[in-house]
Amino acid sequence: MALALILASVFLPLLGGLRLLLVPAASDRGREIWTEGTACATSVLVWILLLTVRAGQGAARVLLFADGFALAAGADGLSCLFAGMLSVMWPLVLVYAFSYMEHDGKKDRFFAFYLGTYGIALGIAFSANLLTLYVFYEMLTLITIPLVAHYGDHESLYASRRYAAYTIGGASLVFFAVILVTLYGNGASFGWSGTLRTSAGVHMIRIAYLLGFFGFGVKAAIFPFHAWLPEASAAPTPVTALLHAVAVVNSGVFAVARLTWYVFGTRLLRETQLQTFLLAVICFSMVYAAVMALREKHVKRRLAYSTMSNLSYMLLGILLLNEAGFLAGMAHMVFHSIIKMSLFLCAGAFMHQTGRSYLFEVNGVGKRMPVTFVCFTLGAFSLIGIPLFCGFVSKWCLLEAAGEEGTGRGMAGAVCLLTAAFLCAMYTLTISIRAFFPQQGTDLYGQPDGAVREADWRMLLPIVFFTALNLLFGILPGPVLHLLRLISEGLW
Repeated sequence: MALALILASVFLPLLGGLRLLLVPAASDRGREIWTEGTACATSVLVWILLLTVRAGQGAARVLLFADGFALAAGADGLSCLFAGMLSVMWPLVLVYAFSYMEHDGKKDRFFAFYLGTYGIALGIAFSANLLTLYVFYEMLTLITIPLVAHYGDHESLYASRRYAAYTIGGASLVFFAVILVTLYGNGASFGWSGTLRTSAGVHMIRIAYLLGFFGFGVKAAIFPFHAWLPEASAAPTPVTALLHAVAVVNSGVFAVARLTWYVFGTRLLRETQLQTFLLAVICFSMVYAAVMALREKHVKRRLAYSTMSNLSYMLLGILLLNEAGFLAGMAHMVFHSIIKMSLFLCAGAFMHQTGRSYLFEVNGVGKRMPVTFVCFTLGAFSLIGIPLFCGFVSKWCLLEAAGEEGTGRGMAGAVCLLTAAFLCAMYTLTISIRAFFPQQGTDLYGQPDGAVREADWRMLLPIVFFTALNLLFGILPGPVLHLLRLISEGLW
């Protein structure tokens, strides 16, 4: 039953997208009904699976290539967490996309790939071994390249080529790790605390981990393989919001979590020079990206650098190699997705309604778009880590985990986290201040001509929804943290 639900949830959006490519929609309304209906039906399948899966259920082999090399699907706590996030966000952002892409001339192609990406992302979530994860990880790159290049102008095509070069190059690094751990690690199947045997030699195994970390880390925008992420802001905002703030980048974090905790295990990595080196890279990435965000003048590119910084928060939690850190890293994956979704959608609404993109062009727009920029400001408060918002919860958990580590590595991570949070306050609140309190003579939207107004309800609905989740989980984080504690202790 579980395998049937997994396969159905993966292939339904793929087939729905293929149908749009082969049989273009007769009208915008027909396309919207088909696309939204397919996404909602997929999410229903996912939630039936989430509510019926039991701890300890084994993975099922789907296809055997050779001894030890097989495609397998399964559901455990971590896969349910990632799939649950996707299932809530995809249908809502589709509603936003219907309005954002209203005047686009290539809507059938856009929504076909957009739907298909949902299925591929679910394939990553429900992969039961490293080979399956690798296959879907590569497919995610291939299916999102047309979305990044959608507008077809020089900027979009350049961004798509750079995105392809970085992510396919990263996958080539992963390939070595996949082969080695498949041969020496019980088929590289996933199991809590790791399934890898060390008959290949500890040093070779650690080299394989290093390649896997940086290979998967490309999508998590780890330094120095991060340059594709700001460039990808050339894509339509529904792409940058859902794919490059949640699905694609979080797939990198998800894959590193699988590699670390479910394949290699913490015993091979804890208290080693490799752990120290990777934590140093993560901390540098965190602060470097925050500095770059502060320097960036383009609104979406600023948020892209912010995403890079926050992805390093998640990797910090994972590489602390204690259960508190793993819980904190996954908590930030969930809560940052909610926050950054709201921020990107707000930025997209601003760009859609004004035709402007740069920081100085925000001056005074808050008077014309109050709902959008109030939601943006609340998201900024959360991203900084102010109490009563969900971003505070995950950052506090990360600080506690770093303190629990009790080493110089942990303290350095905490200092870098606080530094990045301080810089975050500067690069996010600057936008809000410009929107509501422009300096005299710089208000670009002060004339009563009515040319700029709030976006329509289809764009505002997901913005308000994710802002409400931000507040809800900031005040009542208990249920989410309880589920994450079960995952971090290997009980689900």
